Amino acid sequence: MRTNSMEAAVRRRFAVVESVLNERQRRLWAAAEANAAGYGGVSMVARATGISRRAIHVGLRELAGETEPLFPMRIRRPGGGRKRLTVQQPTLKEELDALVEPTARGDPQSPLRWTCQGLRRLAAELQRKGFRIGRQTVADLLHELGYSLQANRKTQEGAAHPDRNAQFESINRRVKQFQRRGQPVISVDTKKKELVGNFRNGGREWRPHGQPLEVQVHDFQDADLGKAIPYGVYDLTHNEAWVSVGIDHDTAEFAVESIRRWWRKMGQRRFPQATRLLVTADSGGSNSARCRLWKVALQHFADETGLKVTITHFPPGTSKWNKIEHRLFCHITHNWRGQPLLTRQIIVQLIGRTTTRAGLKVKAALDHRKYPKGIKVADRDLQQVRLQTAAFHGDWNYTISPHKHAG
Repeated sequence: MRTNSMEAAVRRRFAVVESVLNERQRRLWAAAEANAAGYGGVSMVARATGISRRAIHVGLRELAGETEPLFPMRIRRPGGGRKRLTVQQPTLKEELDALVEPTARGDPQSPLRWTCQGLRRLAAELQRKGFRIGRQTVADLLHELGYSLQANRKTQEGAAHPDRNAQFESINRRVKQFQRRGQPVISVDTKKKELVGNFRNGGREWRPHGQPLEVQVHDFQDADLGKAIPYGVYDLTHNEAWVSVGIDHDTAEFAVESIRRWWRKMGQRRFPQATRLLVTADSGGSNSARCRLWKVALQHFADETGLKVTITHFPPGTSKWNKIEHRLFCHITHNWRGQPLLTRQIIVQLIGRTTTRAGLKVKAALDHRKYPKGIKVADRDLQQVRLQTAAFHGDWNYTISPHKHAG
C-alpha cells in the first residue's frame, strides 16, 4: 500500500515538471526520486514516469559523480533516442496479454488483475515468438496492463446456509440479553494442535544478526512429548480467557472439562450471582451441535454448578466469526511467533503471558487427564439430558437445565 501511494505521488510530481525538463534533466530528476525512495526505487519511478530503467541508472551514476557525459551541452531533440520496445514491436503488448489472459485470476473487468506465470517463462515464450524482450520489461508491461503479484486470500466459505444471517442475529440478541442481565457469556473452541519439541514455529523474532534458532529439519512428532491441544474459553464481558492444554484427545469431555475449569478458576468469581450461562460455539469438532457426548457432559456440568446452560452454535462453515478466534487465538499465535514450543510447560507459560493493548488476561494450565475417543452414548443416557430446544433451529439453539440445584 505504501509503495502504491509513493508511486502515485511520483506520477503526480512528474506530470507537473515533465514539460519543462529536457532529456538530461528528466534523467537526473528521476534518479533523485529513485534514490530518495530507496530499495526498489528505480522500478517504481520507471513505472510512474515511463523513463527507462537504463536512463535512471545512468542518472544515478551521474549524481554519484561516477561518470561524466561525453557531450554535456548536447541535448537530443524531443522524440530522439532509442524507441520503446512496444513502439519497435507494436504487437508486443497484445501478445503478452494473450499469453497471460488464459490463466488470469479474478474479475476480467477489474482494473487490477494478477497472474501466476513467472517473468522468465513469459519472456522466454515471447522470445520464442520472435520478440526481443527481457524479464524486467515483461514486469513493466504487466504493470501497464493492470496485473500484479498477489497471494491467495481465504474468503470462500462454501455454500451459505439459508438461515445463516438469521442465526447470527439470534446469537447477537442472546449475547446482549445475557449481558444485560449480568449473566456470563463465553465463546469456546479448540485451537490448532501444536507439536511439542524443537520444531519450527511460524513467524520471526528479534535475535543477534546471523544467529537464528536452530530447529529440527523434519516435523516428526516426538513419541514422548506428542502434541498439545489448547481448548479456549473466552469471557466476552470481561475480556478474560482460560485455556486448558490437553495432551490426549480433543473430545467433548475434554471441551466440557475446560469449561468447568474456567468456571472454577475464573467464572464463579466474576459471576457470583449467575444462574445461567450462554455458550457460543462452532457446529463441529469436540463441541459439535450433533455430538451426543457433548450434551451429556454439559448435563453433568449443569448438575454440578446449578447453572442452566444455553448453547448457540454458529452455522456450518462460519467458525471464523466465533469471537474466540480473533479475541484470543490470534494473539496467542502472535505471542509465541518464531519460538519453538520445546515443552508443554513452555506452551502453558506462553499462553498465560498473552496480553493485548485492550487488556486481555489469560490463564492456562495443563490437563493431564485421558480422554478416550469413540465413546458411544446410549439412547437412555441421552434421554436423561434435560434438553429444551429453541423454536428457531433447535439443532443449533438449545438449553440444558440441571436436575437439581448444586449443593
